[in-house]
Amino acid sequence: MTDLSNKVVVIMGASSGIGAATARRLARDGAKLVIAARRLDRLNEIASEFDEGQVIPVQADVTNFKEVRAAIETAVNEFGRIDVLYNNAGIMPLSNLIDGHRDEWQNMVNINIMGPLNGIAAALPIMKTQGQGHIITTDSVAGHVVASGMAVYSGTKYAARIIMDGLRMEEAANHIKTTIITPGATQSELTSHISDPETRKSNTDYWGTVDGLTADQIAQAVEFAIDSKANMSISELIVRPTLQAM
Repeated sequence: MTDLSNKVVVIMGASSGIGAATARRLARDGAKLVIAARRLDRLNEIASEFDEGQVIPVQADVTNFKEVRAAIETAVNEFGRIDVLYNNAGIMPLSNLIDGHRDEWQNMVNINIMGPLNGIAAALPIMKTQGQGHIITTDSVAGHVVASGMAVYSGTKYAARIIMDGLRMEEAANHIKTTIITPGATQSELTSHISDPETRKSNTDYWGTVDGLTADQIAQAVEFAIDSKANMSISELIVRPTLQAM
């Protein structure tokens, strides 16, 4: 088992899917966690599985900077520092541009782009003062390629990838590590965000076609990146199902 008992980790978007799987895996590794999301009941359920005080749930919406900052400040107040921020929250309401789903587009921009930026803005000054830190963001293979119906989603994921690489370049000399976690088809709630039933079904079916990954398999990639030595930065991990060509 990986020993992360010396790590203090904040996970944004921790109530389901990859975020919940990562919270459970890191907690089993001994890490001290602040887990944040909008659904406090799910966070409480995760926290109840571990020793009291090891996993602290905080209700937070990643589009609200004050709430994101409060989650990070909770880690500092309770554990004395923050070693890792994992920006995991994201949505994927796929549609063709002709459909004009402007509200969905705006929500993707707010969550998939501004969510990580809010996390960076809240955590980075603390990490620079500490002289060390690690910021991780969940991206997607859609941040490398685009397909029909994915234009806006791919755009937000490409933006997140570029922002994270810019952060890497700006903060490398300050011992701030960055990692982009880039999953392929992975079991999660993402397809539930798709409003068109036919599109939702085809994307859900695709996971089975390529023998999609479990959320815990992506959590293993996060665990690996966090466990790397101080002089080793895992800049990006692309994790696809073997059968996925995209």
